[in-house]
Amino acid sequence: MRFWLRNEEMALEEMVQRLNAVSKHTDEIMHQDITPLCAADIQDQLKKRFAYLSGGRGQDGSPVITFPDYPAFSDVPDKEFQNVMTYLTSIPSLQDAGIGFILVIDRRQDKWTSVKASVLRIAASFPANLQLVLVLRPTGFLQRTLSDLAFKFNRDDFKMKVPVIMLSSVPELHGYIDKSQLTEDLGGTLDYCHTRWLCHRTAIEGFALMVKQTAQMLQSFGTELAETELPNDVQSTSSVLCAHTEKKVKAKEDMRLALDEGQSILESIREPLAKSPEQSLNQDQLDNQTTVQRLLAQLNETEAAFDEFWAKHQQKLEQCLQLRHFEQDFREVKASLDALAQKIATFTDVGNSLAHAEHLLKDLTSFEEKSSAAVERARALSLEGEQLIDNKHYAVDSIRPKCHELQHLCDQFTAEVGQRRGLLNKSLELHSLLEASMKWCDEGIYLLASQPVDKCQSQDGAEAALQEIEKFLETGAENKIQELNKIYQDYEPILTQDLLEHVQKVFQKQESMEEMFHRRQASLKKLAAKQTRPVQPVAPRPEALTKSPCPSPGVRRGSENSSSDGSALRRGPYRRAKSEMSEGRQGRSSSTGEEEESLAILRRHVMNELLDTERVYVEELLCVLEGYAAEMDNPLMTHLLTAGLQNKKDVLFGNMEEIYHFHNRIFLRELENYIDCPELVGRCFLERMEEFQIYEKYCQNKPRSESLWRQCSDCPFFQECQKKLDHKLSLDSYLLKPVQRITKYQLLLKEMLKYSKNCEGAEDLQEALSSILGILKAVNDSMHLIAITGYDGNLSDLGKLLMQGSFSVWTDHKKGHTKVKDLARFKPMQRHLFLHEKAVLFCKKREENGEGYEKAPSYSYKQSLNMTAVGITENVKGDAKKFEIWYNAREEVYIIQAPTPEIKAAWVNEIRKVLTSQLQACREASQHRALEQSQSLPLPASSNTSPSKGNTRNIKKLEERKTDPLSLEGYVSSTTLPKPPEKGKASPTSPDKKAKRHEVKSDPTPFGLRGWSKTSHPLEAPEDNDGWSSAEEPINSSDAEEEGGVGPRKLAPGKYTIVVDDEKGGPNTLAVRSGDMVEVVQEGDEGLWYVRNLTSSKEGWVPASSLSMLLSKSSSAQCLSSSESSTGSALLSNSSSCSESCGGPLSDLQG
Repeated sequence: MRFWLRNEEMALEEMVQRLNAVSKHTDEIMHQDITPLCAADIQDQLKKRFAYLSGGRGQDGSPVITFPDYPAFSDVPDKEFQNVMTYLTSIPSLQDAGIGFILVIDRRQDKWTSVKASVLRIAASFPANLQLVLVLRPTGFLQRTLSDLAFKFNRDDFKMKVPVIMLSSVPELHGYIDKSQLTEDLGGTLDYCHTRWLCHRTAIEGFALMVKQTAQMLQSFGTELAETELPNDVQSTSSVLCAHTEKKVKAKEDMRLALDEGQSILESIREPLAKSPEQSLNQDQLDNQTTVQRLLAQLNETEAAFDEFWAKHQQKLEQCLQLRHFEQDFREVKASLDALAQKIATFTDVGNSLAHAEHLLKDLTSFEEKSSAAVERARALSLEGEQLIDNKHYAVDSIRPKCHELQHLCDQFTAEVGQRRGLLNKSLELHSLLEASMKWCDEGIYLLASQPVDKCQSQDGAEAALQEIEKFLETGAENKIQELNKIYQDYEPILTQDLLEHVQKVFQKQESMEEMFHRRQASLKKLAAKQTRPVQPVAPRPEALTKSPCPSPGVRRGSENSSSDGSALRRGPYRRAKSEMSEGRQGRSSSTGEEEESLAILRRHVMNELLDTERVYVEELLCVLEGYAAEMDNPLMTHLLTAGLQNKKDVLFGNMEEIYHFHNRIFLRELENYIDCPELVGRCFLERMEEFQIYEKYCQNKPRSESLWRQCSDCPFFQECQKKLDHKLSLDSYLLKPVQRITKYQLLLKEMLKYSKNCEGAEDLQEALSSILGILKAVNDSMHLIAITGYDGNLSDLGKLLMQGSFSVWTDHKKGHTKVKDLARFKPMQRHLFLHEKAVLFCKKREENGEGYEKAPSYSYKQSLNMTAVGITENVKGDAKKFEIWYNAREEVYIIQAPTPEIKAAWVNEIRKVLTSQLQACREASQHRALEQSQSLPLPASSNTSPSKGNTRNIKKLEERKTDPLSLEGYVSSTTLPKPPEKGKASPTSPDKKAKRHEVKSDPTPFGLRGWSKTSHPLEAPEDNDGWSSAEEPINSSDAEEEGGVGPRKLAPGKYTIVVDDEKGGPNTLAVRSGDMVEVVQEGDEGLWYVRNLTSSKEGWVPASSLSMLLSKSSSAQCLSSSESSTGSALLSNSSSCSESCGGPLSDLQG
């Protein structure tokens, strides 16, 4: 750096010296050092032309100054005269001026008096050397005579240093000066134009001044450049370089203009020669030409000096900029290498499994690939620094240490990565060995568990099993851990505490398994050896010994009478049999333990598969999000995106990022906590079941994503991303991963449940499986739900979607418009039904053409039925797959045919649940309102008032409700319970056999608290009276009202459903739960009935208020309704045949 500063100082000094010389030479050329007077300063005085320098020369080369005839010569001020004389005498070269000037004074038209005055004035004021003064005296006779006489008498007045010669005529003048050196007015041939001469002189002197100013300007500019302090950053250095370059360009432009000006003056001087080659330049013109040429030479010298300085200065600035760039890149690269060093320092984990080690090694490889760009950049920057040093950069002392530091950091990072890779390879090797050992142990245990004990009782079976075991043990040399100490020694660098414990566990498992094999070998060898012993023909049967281990008295008596030999013969086989039985029990207990071990192995297999696939799944999601989704926001990749993909990342990827964060941050980590107890993994699913709802959102977006992919799958963006990721499959395959993953869980849970039926977490696994299946169903239902078109309302207002499916539908709108009947036909309409909590929707399924999700059907909305006004008839005569949905007391009837009886049963059950829940809610609301009304409303004052029928009925019901045992106030528990009826005796109120013939299978759905409906309907009853209308029969009407009286609830034969929980029970009361189905046996006192629980077959007393009637005696099908006109009443519909239920004409759903 100091060397460079010295060089620049030397360059500046050299340029300043050269430019000072130019200025000095310019002054010398223009004689400014002697007479600092310019033509521009006395231009007006020169224009008077009372004296001029024509360029003529005397015989010895003396310059000729001509004083032409100028009448007002005497009026010229002395200052002007002095200036003109001084300037004219400064123009010739010093050599010519040293010879002396010849003055030619033309006074031919003047008077003697003026001649005398002019000569005396010139003689007194001439500033240079004079060689000769030639005076052309007046030509008039009188004046010539007068001048001769006066000159003779006044000769002393004209005494000068040089002689003064009076000439009478021009020819006499030619005797002194050649005609070629005189102008035309003096009879000569010299071409002289005073105006042209004056222009040349002005231009030459202006050019000389320009040359001098240019030299001075470059001198100051160079000084400014040299004194500029170099900035410390790239931006400022670039700005300085640009500013200096602009100034340099401007200076060069000024020099170019000056050179052009000099060339123009030179051409103007040579113009006579250009017009006529025969002509020649006079001496003054030649002197002007030489002057301009010398000035041009000085200007060229000025430019050369500046260019040489600028080259050095520019090199300094460029090297400074290179240094600043190098320093900035060095800081960035060093920061990147430091970040990489910190990152590689976090790679301390060696993995807790083979898959984990492979994953870590893959992560390390990926990290090395991503960091290779930074390392390569660092090495390239180091080479760039070396190149700067080779190019003799002035900052070598600053560059070389940085290059060495970069090289050291790169080598250190590469060595660290290599060390980490070596450790991970060691870990991979160790885990592979452990996995092989564990797999060998699992296969061995599975082999032991799979060997049937019964077949091993034979000699051939035992020998075969023994050969299998020996053959399997031979494979242990390749798979099992041989020496534990050698493992400790070979893998000491990676043996963490957890890994060490894992190695010990695997080794213990291996030893335990080998011990099991050795025990099995010993058992099999004994079994094989036992078959060679002779079998005693008198040995008792093992079955008899097993069933009766002690001999009967008869046998003992016989044995006492028999000889001791016979007793010995019998005792020997008995002891052997007992010993064999004992061994058999031990074998069974050991086989049970082996079976449990086998199940544990299978559970571990399932858990390992769950964890391994979960890790791969998380990694694949991350790969897609980083390799595709993030790249869509990368400015360097935007040029590859088509217009159709702009701002469509959310459409293409949906909520994949949310799914990734859930699995990576939460679910995967929680799954790893169950690796040692896989049978409890169901709890992990149950705890996170709500989070799995995010898959519903992803699947709902999948059709849009699929459509966008098909439109833009050929986009270069996807091809470039796939190439970077080195994926063999395109993006659409990875977008399907979440859908595949959520379906994979139920398969893994099924497998885990299969091997965990007798374990602690079996119930949690079953519940988790049901929940996952529920999510899959919800996802599937939502996919259909979003395909509904034409529905004006908000589908979310209809409540949860319970079921959906396609059915054949007939309609029978008996009270509808006549046009519906006219259009009726027997051909069914195909409709897709959506059952919600509050409504059922009828839609028409429309298949779409296309591929993938575009081929998925859409559903055109036709109509909907409010569930508060819907009823069902579960069975339609003639077809087990049909059921009825009717609306508004059978004003509209829809006969639904399911694809299978199972589907029908599922739909009927689900609809029954909806209606039952509505009935329960309405029942509670009605009871609450009735209690409030009974306390606040007064009874009618007299019977004279004529209330409406409805009002009378309501008041009557309020009175009845006070004594109704079903109301909460009407039930008082008794202290003593009646005795249960004796078994075998019929209850006095039990239905007889004839009544039983008319009973139909009870519907488990409760119909309400109003008691029995009409006990029977004649088969001939018209359809309009099929069932109870909720508008006609409010839910709180009582049986006493229907039969014309008011009283407590009476026993009615049939089956009932428990609607109030009583799980504690009492000494004689029956513990029951809501929903249990019971059959009445006997009616007791104080509102208690003796019932039999049909589920548990237990009997006991229960409050009659906790029972709800299922079905009356009828041969009709079962029917349940929830009416809109009354808050949730139940309705029993009876129909003996399909024709009776559907007596009207059948018509299709319109639309």
